[in-house]
Amino acid sequence: MTAVGAVLGLGLATTTVVNVVASNSESSRIESYGQRVDVDGSKINVLVTGSGVKDVVLLPGFGTSSPVLDFAPLVRDLSKDHRVIVVEPLGYGLSDGTDRERTTQNIVQEVHGALQALHVNRYILMGHSIAGLYGIDYANRYPEEVSAFVGIDTSVPGQPGMDTEFPTGLMSVAKNLGLLRLLTAAAGPTKSPAYTDYARDQMQMLTNRNSMSPTYLNEMSHISSNFQNALGTSFPKELPLLLFVVAENRENPEWLELHRDQAASVADGTVVPLPGEHYLHHTHAGEIADGVREWEAGRR
Repeated sequence: MTAVGAVLGLGLATTTVVNVVASNSESSRIESYGQRVDVDGSKINVLVTGSGVKDVVLLPGFGTSSPVLDFAPLVRDLSKDHRVIVVEPLGYGLSDGTDRERTTQNIVQEVHGALQALHVNRYILMGHSIAGLYGIDYANRYPEEVSAFVGIDTSVPGQPGMDTEFPTGLMSVAKNLGLLRLLTAAAGPTKSPAYTDYARDQMQMLTNRNSMSPTYLNEMSHISSNFQNALGTSFPKELPLLLFVVAENRENPEWLELHRDQAASVADGTVVPLPGEHYLHHTHAGEIADGVREWEAGRR
């Protein structure tokens, strides 16, 4: 047992050193993009691109290493006839980390602060995954600004499995020991041909930097309470909804029906089922962008 313990100790010491050396090396290789705006003393990174009559604000799913790079295929298409603003919340992408609690209210206020700094006042709010939960609070808090909500396989209040308590302490230790880097390397970046090797490399490095950071883990620790606080909430009835949803979710057979119920709760709600996995914008960026255009044309 002593020998086994010594081997494990040596292995962990090695992964720890490798992680520190690799992190220092990667910090100089991560390239800047977008612009950073001040929100209550912290810097939030945003990308503003394209032009058009309507603005679209994109919000990421939980833990997305680089929202700007992750959304790039969708942004390229949408920005042909929209001005697109990608917001990287605190702890994401090139934005600062923060000690502020990652409650829905705080995250929403910070995103809104970034848009105010950019003088973006009327827009379609569009988001992936947990942005659906934050989007409900956002749309009710700033109804005069949000003209519609578009979801990409978004979270829904009351969805099953969101009462899980995550072992954030162990996850932090795993990152410091370099074990997270091993898991990330094994999983590899997205295989979608919509991304260049350069983009995959940058996303991988930002994943190594941002995943299991104190800000990331704080938001993870609030997932259960944020979902609990969202129970019974819904988008404003007069707010148009367009929801792109995974057509067949084997882990949650009620997934599509949950979104149909959400769309039925407003006066103008549309659900578009798509084949594939949770990150629909990795594989269906063109269909999503065209779907938005068709939806807009039908509402004029």
